[in-house]
Amino acid sequence: MKRVLIATVSVLFALVAVSPVGAQRGATSTGARGNNGASQTVPRMPDGHPDLSGVWWPGSDIGGRRGGPAGGQGARGGGRGGAQQPTSFASLYQPWALEKAKTLGDKDDPTLKCVPVAFGTLNVSLFSVGAVGQIVQTPKFVIMLTETYHGFQIIPTDGRKHRDDAPPSYRGDAVGHWDGDTLVVDKTNFSDTNWISAEGRVSFHSDALHIVERYRRVDANTLEIEALIEDPKVLTGP
Repeated sequence: MKRVLIATVSVLFALVAVSPVGAQRGATSTGARGNNGASQTVPRMPDGHPDLSGVWWPGSDIGGRRGGPAGGQGARGGGRGGAQQPTSFASLYQPWALEKAKTLGDKDDPTLKCVPVAFGTLNVSLFSVGAVGQIVQTPKFVIMLTETYHGFQIIPTDGRKHRDDAPPSYRGDAVGHWDGDTLVVDKTNFSDTNWISAEGRVSFHSDALHIVERYRRVDANTLEIEALIEDPKVLTGP
């Protein structure tokens, strides 16, 4: 199951989603310019990799487009408060998990106890429960900061493997590598005590949760994020 999300990011869990988000400040590099006059050149690090650094948000406050099926057209509209209902994470639950989900509701949401989500309520882990995130990039690490719970994730990009001596955590153990101009982030070793998203959206998962994200800077002001979520203990498929 695939969805393409443009600017305004709707919640589409347990599936592949492509989510372009906008930078709150333009890059300083020069190049071809888009309709808004902003530079379209992708800024790069000294090692030649695209520089993903910046403060990013989904752009719903400026009429960003909603997500739709891959290859289709998204409707213009607002963010989480819009009329279009997001796809439920529970729609891919195995039968036993679907029955369990029916017993849970708003009062069971772990974020009420300031527990961070495993993924993100706007379908972008960079945002977590909020709607703004910041990326700080160095030659060996990419650091992602969220506006909620003072959250952060340090992603090594120097070729190291997943750790085998770390306890499970809310946001998992992340390692990254470059596939051309795309940063691929692989996350495993999740705790099973939080949810995929928040705001009462029932989305529990198991310790087998596996998330792969692909970050690609399309131009100076646009970051495209594709995410694949798998949980063979809980979901019927990716």
